[in-house]
Amino acid sequence: MKDKALIIFAKQPVPGTVKTRMIPALTPEGAAQLYLFMVTDILNNTLTIADVDRILFYDGNGEAENYFRESFPSWTQFPQEGNDLGQRMEAAFCRTFARGYQSVAIIGSDSPDLPVSFIEDAFRFLENNRSDVVFGPATDGGYYLLGMNRLHRELFSGISWSTGQVLQDSLKIAESLGLGTKLLPPWHDIDTFADLERLKKTHYGNGAPLTMGFIDTIDTP
Repeated sequence: MKDKALIIFAKQPVPGTVKTRMIPALTPEGAAQLYLFMVTDILNNTLTIADVDRILFYDGNGEAENYFRESFPSWTQFPQEGNDLGQRMEAAFCRTFARGYQSVAIIGSDSPDLPVSFIEDAFRFLENNRSDVVFGPATDGGYYLLGMNRLHRELFSGISWSTGQVLQDSLKIAESLGLGTKLLPPWHDIDTFADLERLKKTHYGNGAPLTMGFIDTIDTP
């Protein structure tokens, strides 16, 4: 076992339950297919990160466990636990630190073209306690990555999840705890059809071949 672990959060790509903000520009089935490509791109990209164990925490209906075991059999996997995003992240960090890891970071499944170098930098900042907490700011006011050297439960409570205040609220809590923080470069999520249009126009998407292949098949202005 390595000293560092990367947690990836993912959902079972059931039509009508993932990327719902893409609907009706995409059909529920199309949105689910896009989401599967995004997750697969992310998982494939993280395989290039050296000296880091990768753990998939899945969310979904009762069939999610079988789905992820069959689709990604080589991955260490656990179910997400908790009623909201904060509780689920806290539980995942708790389980992962309990396995003996010294540095743990978490990413979601909304940024398939996230540069791997950003994740590598997060672990470098955490090395030798150079920073207590690392955030990757998302352009929507949230964060695409959170890294810690030990569990700080306070970062998961009192946050208005899914709002533009998530990062600022989290930074205020970290400051109140006296934690040293580092910020990675900002990056974008893919949540809406407008995000797909922007990605197609700007030709981002390096390292996300499945996602970009899907985007190339749809009509955008």
